[in-house]
Amino acid sequence: MNPVPSKRPTWRFMLSHPAHAIALGFGSGLAWFLPGTFGTLMGWLLYVWMDPYLQGAQWAWVILGAFALGAVCCHVTGRALGVIDHGGIVWDEIVAIWLVLFVASAHFQSPAAQLVCVVVFRFFDMVKPPPIRWFDRHWKNGFGVMFDDIVAAFMTLLTLAIYIHVVH
Repeated sequence: MNPVPSKRPTWRFMLSHPAHAIALGFGSGLAWFLPGTFGTLMGWLLYVWMDPYLQGAQWAWVILGAFALGAVCCHVTGRALGVIDHGGIVWDEIVAIWLVLFVASAHFQSPAAQLVCVVVFRFFDMVKPPPIRWFDRHWKNGFGVMFDDIVAAFMTLLTLAIYIHVVH
């Protein structure tokens, strides 16, 4: 498929291939500003919607499967857009926030506490401190697109764990 002529993907582009719909977060990545934040918010909503139906091990499999699916879909979509880690590709944020909310759920259950998780994750994903920045700059494929957000998720979880340890 030829790259999309504009930098911003459209609904038509997203609906042209299932990989695009997934990589673009079912439309949340089409936001004209802060698409990663919109993708993270979509991930939060999907988490809240799915959580009553999934137990611990099921969540782990969903996250692992979504990561693997995302590596392929993000690669296909990035190539079609001509930018492997295009800003509109937000499946990586969706899967990473699932990981954060799943692991932190024992201590961060209320909507306000989950919002803290979202904000801390967005900080790490946007600022990209080391080692996130290294992975973002050096792994230029679908796996790399997904992996740097998983590193941001782990840094978020580390920050939240330190907070819990210090406060409690």
